[in-house]
Amino acid sequence: MKLPAGLRAGRIALALALLAVTVTGAYSQRKKGEDQNARSVQGVVEDPQGKLVEGAVVQLKNTKSLQVRSFITQKEGNYYFHGLNPDVEYELKAEFKELSSPVRRLSVFDSRRNAVINLKLAPSQ
Repeated sequence: MKLPAGLRAGRIALALALLAVTVTGAYSQRKKGEDQNARSVQGVVEDPQGKLVEGAVVQLKNTKSLQVRSFITQKEGNYYFHGLNPDVEYELKAEFKELSSPVRRLSVFDSRRNAVINLKLAPSQ
């Protein structure tokens, strides 16, 4: 049985619309899943006397790709990195004038989605 041209065109348009919705929904779910798997790290930077430091440079190093991201601490001495891969280990370090913090690690074995790692500055050696 052959369908009239108008009905055939309507069915094709409906099929294409359903396909577009399905593809968009699948992409949206995958994007949500990726965001749910990502993790973040935040904290504060303190000077040797325990005061919060504004303007310190915090560096986050991906130990797999060696990519380094930087954040300049805000008025409250805080920093924040997001969108981190849970399968990668990261190194954190802060510097301010002639002070620097020891390197701290965010391990792949650390299962926290929102890790908090505070950094304490000391005179550079």
